[in-house]
Amino acid sequence: MDKITEGKLYLCATPIGNLDDITMRVLDTLKSVDLIAAEDTRHTIKLLNHFGIQTPMTSYHEFNKKGKAAYLIEQIKKGMDIALVTDAGTPAISDPGEELVKQCYEAKIAVTSLPGPSAFVTALTMSGLPTRRFCFEAFLPVNKKERQWVLEELKKETRTIVLYEAPHHLVGTLGELAGILGDERKVTLCRELTKKFEEAYQATIGEALEKYRTEEIRGEWVIVIEGRKIKDLQREQQRLWEDMSIDEHMEFYREQGIEKKEAMKMVAKDRGISKRDIYRIVMEKKE
Repeated sequence: MDKITEGKLYLCATPIGNLDDITMRVLDTLKSVDLIAAEDTRHTIKLLNHFGIQTPMTSYHEFNKKGKAAYLIEQIKKGMDIALVTDAGTPAISDPGEELVKQCYEAKIAVTSLPGPSAFVTALTMSGLPTRRFCFEAFLPVNKKERQWVLEELKKETRTIVLYEAPHHLVGTLGELAGILGDERKVTLCRELTKKFEEAYQATIGEALEKYRTEEIRGEWVIVIEGRKIKDLQREQQRLWEDMSIDEHMEFYREQGIEKKEAMKMVAKDRGISKRDIYRIVMEKKE
């Protein structure tokens, strides 16, 4: 195994609104590293000044991430410890830090993450929706075809869904979600998380759309959406099978190279009837 270089990359989670949420470990690290790579140095300098931290900074953002990552890696190889911070929350989550971490692993450079605030986890835990299984989609794609594909995939998603959205797109996105997922799907909309005017509003998608069409919308939003109920999906799939004849259903599996006995078992399970009934129907047709 190749020797790990002396320098190290520290992913430092910073507050998403309330400065008191920063951890002592992050503060100690920001003070002790040789350099801080920040998504927006103008934003991060306010945080550093508040805590009296004078560590030098350099910019690392979406538009320079590939070239700047290579530069930062060279500095780490020379023995420099570098902390990576995003404007708010945990770096590398829907963030250009993902590229730097990837390049560090390729260069066999040690990476560690200092846990702390994350907007999607904060919103999920206060949403009142199931948290055991969830998927995080961040911002929906801008490209229309890709966006439609993702929305269609989410239509079948049984896990709780977490999205990010900007204020000027909130109503449009709610309209899209209503069209794809339906008006009645439960949703919790969160804004200004950890701040003075924090808000968490739970309703159906249709009710939320009606509410925010007539209100001034400010702040960054996290949309937490109830997943599709598994029983509903099963009923829907069963109705699709019932629209097929038994012969068509059998042929569907046989074309995939599945043996006849196994195909009968699968058809019986799909339709919620016994294998014996399928066997009888198939044999009667044969006769």
